[in-house]
Amino acid sequence: MNISVGIVGLPNVGKSTLFNALTRSSVPAQNYPFCTIDPSVGIVPVPDPRLKTLSGISGSEKTIPAVIEFVDIAGLVKGASTGEGLGNQFLANIREVDMIAEMVRIFEDDDIIHVAGEVNPLSDIEVINLELILSDSETVAKRLVAAEHNAKRNDAQAAKELPVFEKLAKHLAAGKLANTLPLEEDEEKIAYGLHLLTKKPILYIFNKKSSAQNLDEQNDPRWQALMDMVEETGSQYVVVDAGVEDDLKDLDEEEKLEFRREYATLDSGIDNLIRACYEKLGLASYFTTGEKETRAWTIARGSTAPVAGQAIHTDFKDKFIRAQVVAFEDLVRAGSVAAARETGKLRTEGKEYIVKDGDVIEFLI
Repeated sequence: MNISVGIVGLPNVGKSTLFNALTRSSVPAQNYPFCTIDPSVGIVPVPDPRLKTLSGISGSEKTIPAVIEFVDIAGLVKGASTGEGLGNQFLANIREVDMIAEMVRIFEDDDIIHVAGEVNPLSDIEVINLELILSDSETVAKRLVAAEHNAKRNDAQAAKELPVFEKLAKHLAAGKLANTLPLEEDEEKIAYGLHLLTKKPILYIFNKKSSAQNLDEQNDPRWQALMDMVEETGSQYVVVDAGVEDDLKDLDEEEKLEFRREYATLDSGIDNLIRACYEKLGLASYFTTGEKETRAWTIARGSTAPVAGQAIHTDFKDKFIRAQVVAFEDLVRAGSVAAARETGKLRTEGKEYIVKDGDVIEFLI
């Protein structure tokens, strides 16, 4: 299952620095706007300590994690929806990803230019979201005109589409993201066909800086305004220090822990971000394990066993007979698959079984 997350934001908020930390790669991260012209793409493993445990139980030769693709997208400026700056390219790149990770600064640093002349994270979010909304409004307006024309010609599909397009147009005109508009299931299918930018899941990344004045640590009114927005909209966010994470990217685990103590950031902001993206996208992992390899497979939460098996190969869906399933915790307690079978924790499931996060599965076809 290929999943991509686009890191977006105004210039100079730390996108490329975060991307470097995520991917352990090296793309330009200089202190000037539009440093990142072409989107950089990196494949990032999803942190999951269960893999190492399973690999140890099975004596696996290889351990393969689930992955997410991150895309570092060129910085946006006001007017992007009408082509300002790198607007057209910015919007085109966002259309290609499954989810948007909006990054904003929450630190004051006179040595790092802010494109707006001041640090105001809520204002930054409003600028970005407005450009996405304006682009979506244009998309909906074009389809609305076509639907009105075809509905007058008694086109049945256009008659279904028209009220949905009208709802979306009104919602976007009010400055609201399309993903906040409640729709019925059949209406959702119509809206999905528009491929709107603001229908994508959005996760906010608040970037702080070690030794700088961080708004969250100062109880700054700008931070309070940001938290009010998060609460009112039910938005999700993570706080990272992209600079620290970038500094630590090439260190081994013991060195990382030592430096995290020094920086007073014991939690990995990178791991938290990756897990938050996984959750926001409604994803889960199940495992296959054996002597050759232990591997995590990515599926949509709520997938049936045949659909989950498709992550491995289409035959696992089309020719599915049954699956041998044991929960991760039960397998660990048992100590082996054989012991889990003897204690009745390994069970046989059919086509209707809903795979749970952490299931260890052997598919039979």
